Amino acid sequence: MILTIALLLSFQLAGLLLVTLLGLPVPGPVMGMVLFLFALMTVDGLFEKTLPVVNVLLAHFALLFVPAGVGIIEHFDRIESEWAAISASIVGSSILAMAVTVLVTRLVLKLTAGKSKTGGSRAS
Repeated sequence: MILTIALLLSFQLAGLLLVTLLGLPVPGPVMGMVLFLFALMTVDGLFEKTLPVVNVLLAHFALLFVPAGVGIIEHFDRIESEWAAISASIVGSSILAMAVTVLVTRLVLKLTAGKSKTGGSRAS
């Protein structure tokens, strides 16, 4: 368990270093997750070794929202003065995310429907 957590923190550190050195406009932990995803896809057995610990971390995922709550309380004055812009951006981005999801789902269904018609016989 400790080795897996150390591995996850190593990927976060690698992401932070990469973002800092290259000046990328991406948060370091996000870059670390991308690096970890590539490692999961390329290193044999890594998924199976990390899965039990990752499941435990995901079971306690709600604890990760505590820092966000503290940030909201600490910056309450700013949120109070800019609530309209914050609300508009949240509603707008939610609508945009739903619209993109619908479009991508329709595209995937259209592409997979075309493959199932030409893909040979299927038992029903």
